[in-house]
Amino acid sequence: MNYLPKWAEAYARGDSVGKAQAMMAYADYYCVDGSADDEPEIEERIAMDRPPLVSYASMTGTRRNLAAMRAAGWKLLVSATGQHRVEAGFEYAIDNGAWTAFQQCTPFDEYAFMTVVEKLGERADWIVLPDIVAGGLASLEFSLSWLERLRALPTRLLIAVQDGMEIEDVRPFLSPAVGIFVGGTTEWKEATMGEWGSVARRRHCYLHVGRVNTARRIRICAAAGANSIDGTSGTRYAKSVPKLDRVSRQPDMFSRSSESLAEAQAAGTDVSLSGLIR
Repeated sequence: MNYLPKWAEAYARGDSVGKAQAMMAYADYYCVDGSADDEPEIEERIAMDRPPLVSYASMTGTRRNLAAMRAAGWKLLVSATGQHRVEAGFEYAIDNGAWTAFQQCTPFDEYAFMTVVEKLGERADWIVLPDIVAGGLASLEFSLSWLERLRALPTRLLIAVQDGMEIEDVRPFLSPAVGIFVGGTTEWKEATMGEWGSVARRRHCYLHVGRVNTARRIRICAAAGANSIDGTSGTRYAKSVPKLDRVSRQPDMFSRSSESLAEAQAAGTDVSLSGLIR
């Protein structure tokens, strides 16, 4: 199978510049491309504060729910195993469909994934690289093989992290163009969120957290310095959107994203969000 969509050939040749490549050029100029995390003599030339959390919700055909999400400025998360379309007026990101395959005990659908990338990938906010749910380091190896295949895409790519993965397993591959999608079990996700927030700050990479459907979990994500979250609550219940949206827009004064590079590096494996988890 050809892993590069037809529309991506211009980006691969350098005839067109995608958002991910532009971000890398900008980050390289200001020394915030993650290199300062590896080389102490490099000084970051600008501060990188994260804006309020962005909320994504699963695709739905219910007009009332779509209206509530549109009014709140939410975005859509299009799954490879769902409908490959986007409602008018919505920005979106692409999920690889591995979670649905895991729930249904079916193999990962590579064809469906590449079909949605071919159709919608050019304008997506980001794409989750294929992973193996509950696969630990085998999942990371699988995702990295796809990273090599799709690196020429103009879209930001996210590595799905989960139980069994350590920060240092993932850190070398992160940059403004390659971010983190926090999956895994709820317990593992909440216990390690602070660590993923610190490494995202160190590498200046995008941090998204999956399956966030309560105000409490939104606060944990905000404290970690996440860029965005997704959940199904807004997809199912229109009345839940305003409440969750208000929580997501509340700034966290102690967010990991506001740490200096030295503070983020010193954090190491310290989990400072335990007070929020209880």
